Amino acid sequence: MATSTETAGTGWVDKYLEHVRVERRLAARTVELYAIHLQALAANAAEAGLPLDRVQTAHIRRWMAQLHGAGREPRGIALVLSCWRSFYRWLGNEGLVGFNPVKDVHAPKAARPLPKALAVDDAVRLAELYDPEADPWTEARDGAIVEVLYGCGLRVSELTGLDARASSTARGWVDLDALEANVLGKGSKRRIVPIGSKAAEALRDWFAVRGDCAALSTAALRDPAGAAALFISAKGVRMSSQAVWKLLRERSLKAGLAAPVHPHMLRHSFASHVLQSSSDLRAVQELLGHANIATTQVYTRLDFQHLAKVYDAAHPRAQARPEGTRAQPRPEGTRAKPKNDDNKPTK
Repeated sequence: MATSTETAGTGWVDKYLEHVRVERRLAARTVELYAIHLQALAANAAEAGLPLDRVQTAHIRRWMAQLHGAGREPRGIALVLSCWRSFYRWLGNEGLVGFNPVKDVHAPKAARPLPKALAVDDAVRLAELYDPEADPWTEARDGAIVEVLYGCGLRVSELTGLDARASSTARGWVDLDALEANVLGKGSKRRIVPIGSKAAEALRDWFAVRGDCAALSTAALRDPAGAAALFISAKGVRMSSQAVWKLLRERSLKAGLAAPVHPHMLRHSFASHVLQSSSDLRAVQELLGHANIATTQVYTRLDFQHLAKVYDAAHPRAQARPEGTRAQPRPEGTRAKPKNDDNKPTK
């Protein structure tokens, strides 16, 4: 039988989840993950015979170590701790606990892998791919998807959320007259992204055939919001993120690229290529819709990596020596003798 303390703890979790869903307006998937993490917290506390308001920092450290020992990645542990920390901060604001036991607990540091970006030539080859044997309707749509992802740097969810035209219910839309895309990004934040000439041309080609979908009129009656999407499936409804992943994979293989391409790789490529050309980190931040410029700074590492490769390939003093050889140190107090044109020591 549950004790009054356990019942109160469960009630706190339920109220907190309602708070993040309604007041903080977090995404449904985020709320779902929060529920999972808080259920784990409650289970750990129950196993230790503790109510949630009696949990100490030592307990949090022990549970974090257990997650690490079970093979949980540092990033995953950081997300769990972030959820727990936010939960106890809310409890403190509500006057239900005296301190936050997660405040000074941090996940193990993890190496930050560089995002994978395409070389400019590979990105252009993918964008310019045209398969004359493919269905013209599908080819126009898929070509426009690649151009918009690479030309605007959108997340796949932002792409699939676009409607063909502006409306009071649209999450996002394109305006070809203004050459702009109105995008709803993370945290329900809107931003305006310019549409380049190639993406605009591909979109016009797509609009010219979009209405030829035989199932569109029927789908519009059944699911008006889905049929209003900019990019629709052959069934006349909004394309899913999974469908975009699949078509990009198939299209990159057709283009002869070394590795399959996914939507976020095109976003990384967009950011890296703009930064290489402009060196304007703040502009890239605005275009990507990053709330924190530290998130955008990862692309400076990509840019430096590109510059380092150019340097290593071009500078005569940067080229690697043959394996197994090394420069011999010069004896102290000596210097190299200058040579004349006849390769004889000068007097």
